[in-house]
Amino acid sequence: MCPMGERRTVTRVRMLKSGNILLGSRKVPCTVRNLSEIGACLMVQTTYGIPAAFQFRGPSGELQACKVVWRNDTKLGVHFC
Repeated sequence: MCPMGERRTVTRVRMLKSGNILLGSRKVPCTVRNLSEIGACLMVQTTYGIPAAFQFRGPSGELQACKVVWRNDTKLGVHFC
């Protein structure tokens, strides 16, 4: 049984690695706080101006299409499309 408030269906691996949010020709550096095959938590300086969907290049170098599931001032929870 999952703890109250936990809605993830797949366990994420905690980490502290760098990545990039790609917005056309612009790169927004981010820190990957946790990662699974279906999503991640990304820490950025500010979430202002980051759209609801974008391309993400993570620690492995693989490019992923993402959809934002939740956000606060400095973190994004994303689901890989």
